[in-house]
Amino acid sequence: MSDGDRKLLLADYACLTSGAAVAALVGRTQILVRGKDRVTFLHGMCTNDVKNLAVGQGREAFFTNVQGKTIGHAFLFVGEEATAIDATAGQAAVLNPALDRYIIREDVELVDRTDAMVDLLVAGPDAARVLGGLIGVDVPRERLDHAAATIAGKSVSLRRVDYVGGECFFVSCEAESVADIRAAIEAAGAKSISAEAVEAARIEQGTPLFGHDITPTNLPQEVARDAAAINFNKGCYLGQETIARIDALGHVNRYLVGVRFEGDSLPEVGTKLTVGDKEVGEVTSATYSPRLKAPLALAYVRRGHHEPGTKLTAAIGAAHVVGLPAESN
Repeated sequence: MSDGDRKLLLADYACLTSGAAVAALVGRTQILVRGKDRVTFLHGMCTNDVKNLAVGQGREAFFTNVQGKTIGHAFLFVGEEATAIDATAGQAAVLNPALDRYIIREDVELVDRTDAMVDLLVAGPDAARVLGGLIGVDVPRERLDHAAATIAGKSVSLRRVDYVGGECFFVSCEAESVADIRAAIEAAGAKSISAEAVEAARIEQGTPLFGHDITPTNLPQEVARDAAAINFNKGCYLGQETIARIDALGHVNRYLVGVRFEGDSLPEVGTKLTVGDKEVGEVTSATYSPRLKAPLALAYVRRGHHEPGTKLTAAIGAAHVVGLPAESN
């Protein structure tokens, strides 16, 4: 990263962490699940509890195949007439057919709204104040709570998330309205920031992206989000047998962790991590971390070498495992 690029990153990051920032998360998957059987259907297709959610609440969950391997990772938002699946870009091509094949006699309809919708990320210590002033009511306070609102005369769904930590929201809106809504958010005090600054904060928070940090080779427990995305007490769902067996055994063989690198070089995706002459991990995402003032990666590291403080080596130099969200000390 050049000095100029780093200076721009630090300026945008400062806004994100000390004020209010806005950025478009381009192409995120948006699927509406409709029909009177949608709740029981989704409950049987994902790793978390959907049945006990009230309108205005949400869940993080994995979607798995019958072998228990991960085919999707998403936020689920329960509305009056539909439940929205909000996920990393590119998941509709897999999730739509995977879910559709299990709709037999259920009253369930899948509506792919990916091309018609945009998520605006609004985050920072002043984000709630900026959005609250625009919508005229209190913003959702609990993680994944959400509410319908109006900004610039346009309908939006305001969703409380922790994508980059702190005060953080998705403003989900029609693509044709995004310019007006973004302009209103900026006029209210939010600063437009780069995708690079969002990526830095995402990795510092430890938020995984399907297709980058999660692939169909992964078991859900490897992603190390059990508390957020897996309910081990719910009834039967697709892939449950494998996930329950892993829980009974007590561990998987690798975990997604943070890895801090010494020096200034950013590791490339796929960079191997070693202990001595033994390969123990591989980088999935990397950034320069303003919080740590060092390169930071998400990486899968083998059990036994995944605890914070564990020293690792890569082709670009020394590294060690850090806890996530990353702490400045």
